[in-house]
Amino acid sequence: MIDGRNPNFHTGGISRRQAIVGAGVAFSGTAVGSVGAWAGAVEEVSRTAETIHQARVFKASRKRVFEALTEPKQFDKVVRLGRAMQSGMSLGNMATEISSEAGGAFTLFGGHIVGRHIELVPNERIVQAWRVVDWSPGVYSIVKFELTEQGSGTKLTLVHTGFPEGKGQHLADGWEGNYWEALEKYLA
Repeated sequence: MIDGRNPNFHTGGISRRQAIVGAGVAFSGTAVGSVGAWAGAVEEVSRTAETIHQARVFKASRKRVFEALTEPKQFDKVVRLGRAMQSGMSLGNMATEISSEAGGAFTLFGGHIVGRHIELVPNERIVQAWRVVDWSPGVYSIVKFELTEQGSGTKLTLVHTGFPEGKGQHLADGWEGNYWEALEKYLA
């Protein structure tokens, strides 16, 4: 006899015990599935993204280095001393523009490099959302310049992250030839 008071109550051939155990297994499977989905999301974090980390010491004060990187007329002179200009490469005809405020825009190298300042701490730090104009729309990298005193000079440390895959070596060479070598000549 099938009835709700009977400990061997059956429904469709499944005992109450089997139904409870089945529900528990189903619930634990959902929980495990959720953990599996969560673990999969963690695995989506890239551990191999390229980062450029360069440091140079310049024979100039932090104020002078900061101004050379943030004042349009000075930066334009730095650009003219870089490898790109020395090799005769045409960079475009847009004027160098550099806002003096956090959130402000900049246009460098004849319009080839554009972005916005995220943070400007005079004579200490510049953080930028930075991009090459031929990157896919909306793709920005993060560039951080840190200026610290080093004897009578300034140590400039660059960290550049978030650029498109495969662009690291080209960008690293560009920092060397169009920023550091040119800045060293300009500040001499």
